[in-house]
Amino acid sequence: MPSIIGRMHLVVPFAAGLSEAGAQALHSLRLPHLERLLSRLEPGEQTATDERSLNLPHEHVLAASRGWPLIDGCLPCAAWGALADGLPQAQAGLAWGLLSPSFWEVGREQIVLRDPMELGLDEAESRALLHAVRGLFETLGWTLHWGAPLRWYATHASLASLATASLDRVVGRAIDPWLPQRLAGRQVRGLQSEVQMLLHTHPINGAREARGALPMNSFWLSGTGVTPAAQGSALEPTLDCRLRTPLLREDWAAWADAWHALDATLLRELDARVLGGDAVSLTLCGERRAQRFERQPRSPWQRLTRAWRRVAVAPLLETL
Repeated sequence: MPSIIGRMHLVVPFAAGLSEAGAQALHSLRLPHLERLLSRLEPGEQTATDERSLNLPHEHVLAASRGWPLIDGCLPCAAWGALADGLPQAQAGLAWGLLSPSFWEVGREQIVLRDPMELGLDEAESRALLHAVRGLFETLGWTLHWGAPLRWYATHASLASLATASLDRVVGRAIDPWLPQRLAGRQVRGLQSEVQMLLHTHPINGAREARGALPMNSFWLSGTGVTPAAQGSALEPTLDCRLRTPLLREDWAAWADAWHALDATLLRELDARVLGGDAVSLTLCGERRAQRFERQPRSPWQRLTRAWRRVAVAPLLETL
């Protein structure tokens, strides 16, 4: 097996948005280290999905690196997360799902899923709310596990093949197009409704609303699948998610600031590592596709000509 010393694969999700405002913000970016880095790397594998796929492109990239079957909507991210959160049950071949405590904002024409990060749930509140809803699930044969304030896990046989949309695919959007299929997901939708009714008058939510915090009024199910047997390559990609929150909230000034900070730090380091001869890779991910760039052997003539090449970042990011 080749040594992983000097190797690094950086994955950057949410590198571009699809909205008109996002495109304008993209063209305002000044990313000199990314430009230089891309001039020294060659385009490699492309992961092509589309904006309607249940999993985001970077999730497919991570799944491929771990050797998982690439079944959209059934990438076992919940089982992987449960292992990372130290749940010993995740080592068995159970079917898992991630339950994200959420606030569903009800409008006149649609229900929008707000980012669970906005809840600011602490551990005590999260555990108490999980305890409050546990009975609804257990009567249907589900088992719930607490992993972190915003990460609850469920095990149930139906989760082995139930396709679900990634949480980050839905945040800030109307939930209807992303709910599980009508027949297979009937039980999940029923549980979401029952949780809404049970928590409507819960004392914790009353206290939260009294202090101006959002209540938890439902949950989102994602990451469904069986604990994966394959562990993939020895080199787990480095995932940098600093662009996530501003993009999902469409705070384009903050998104641009995050891009500039990434360029000045990690991408600058990656560029220096390329010059030092390290075997580094970079994968940029948007909402439709991911593009990998890799260091490849070059002739002296190629090294000379590439030293003067400039890569236009904005047109490249617009393709993602």
